Amino acid sequence: MEKKIAVFPGSFDPITLGHYDIIIRSLNLFDKIIIVIGKNYEKKNMFSFKKRKEWIQKTFIGVSKIEIDTCQGLMISFCKKKQAKFLLRGIRNQLDFEFEKNMYYANRELEKERKNCIETVFILSSYSKSHISSCIVRDIIRNGGDYTVFVPPSVRI
Repeated sequence: MEKKIAVFPGSFDPITLGHYDIIIRSLNLFDKIIIVIGKNYEKKNMFSFKKRKEWIQKTFIGVSKIEIDTCQGLMISFCKKKQAKFLLRGIRNQLDFEFEKNMYYANRELEKERKNCIETVFILSSYSKSHISSCIVRDIIRNGGDYTVFVPPSVRI
């Protein structure tokens, strides 16, 4: 039986309780989830790849169904390389939905020659986590606020 492998891409700058929530709730859907720290050329990251990867590793230590990797190219190409059939995406609000819907259609267009396209699985954020974003966390950090209520215990600066 073929393994159900999902890729969960993001900048994770830093990983938040929102990311954590989506990943934990998705573990029962897949045999493996590859958390991919991607390079978004529109963003200037606050934290290095190394630091972000370290935080994610500490957050999911002992969770055998989690793999952590990095990618600087197209996520569809990464999925093919890793033999992943699913892209996992979290939806917090209407803006996320519109963005993710457009990415879904673009990916489908890139994949139209393949019979077994990579499917995108959307998971709605838990209501209690839907306001959390890495952008907000970075702003709180820059301004000296208590960011720790928005991130896993492994994320300490």
